[in-house]
Amino acid sequence: MAIPVIVDTDIGLDVDDVWALVFLLGCPELDVRLITTCTGDTHYRAAVAAKVLEQAGRTDIPIGIGVPLDASPKTHSEWLGAYDLQNYPGRVFEDGVGALCEVAADSDEPVTVIGIGPLPNVAAALARSPALTTNSRFIGMHGSLRKGYPGMDRPAREYNVKMHALSCQAVFEASWERLITPLDTCASVVLEEAHFERVRKHANNLGAIAVANHDHWAHAVREWPMMRHLDPTRQSSILYDTAAVCLAFDESYFEIETLPVRVTDDGATLIDPEHKHLSRCATGWHSHDAFLDFLTDRLTHS
Repeated sequence: MAIPVIVDTDIGLDVDDVWALVFLLGCPELDVRLITTCTGDTHYRAAVAAKVLEQAGRTDIPIGIGVPLDASPKTHSEWLGAYDLQNYPGRVFEDGVGALCEVAADSDEPVTVIGIGPLPNVAAALARSPALTTNSRFIGMHGSLRKGYPGMDRPAREYNVKMHALSCQAVFEASWERLITPLDTCASVVLEEAHFERVRKHANNLGAIAVANHDHWAHAVREWPMMRHLDPTRQSSILYDTAAVCLAFDESYFEIETLPVRVTDDGATLIDPEHKHLSRCATGWHSHDAFLDFLTDRLTHS
């Protein structure tokens, strides 16, 4: 039976959220009950998610509009075009945090909350409904334990954590099962060479949505420093969030450790032996190439 999931995403900034969403939609192992949007213009983010769902034929999935904190570039505006969230055929909840609480509470089975952005929505849900931890677990793309971003030989303050460190602290200290993919693993997920060529040439409907977003996003962010080292016609950007989606139903590609991970006020994630809250962490790969094969297959098979 498919695992019920709620996805909390800052879709509409880095394109990896779109790749993660279409990958998730192509995984029959997962039953998406709700998508909530976090930080920035959460209505804009909801529109991006809605257009993806509509193109994927999945308007059965409701969308919850989350807490609109901080400004953020709207790097998917070109792809979004004139799409109007009000025309989304599915349900849209203005109170995304409330929807998250209700969907989890109403589920007959434990729900997996997949966090692929900063965590103010999830922290607010825990504060509003502490019982959330009794019927759900958390999987997130968060942190940096022994390795940082590509080219760094030390841990870094990872974006999803440092943007709202106090929210992340609340999620990491809640009494629920927790599994994260920090930069140690997810920062090496890139489709290039044969993998990227396969998706370019043989994408299914979901893969085509990802490629179209990739192309428009790459044009929108062409002045970003990272683009000096990325040829978007030959490779994807780093697809951090796809690792979190995979962990929701298959841990076999990863090496998992249980560690006392403490989130500092300034957004670092430290392995602290004195910290009492444990998190399961994907700190290495059993088979990195096999995961890339699997991801590519899900984006190309009809």
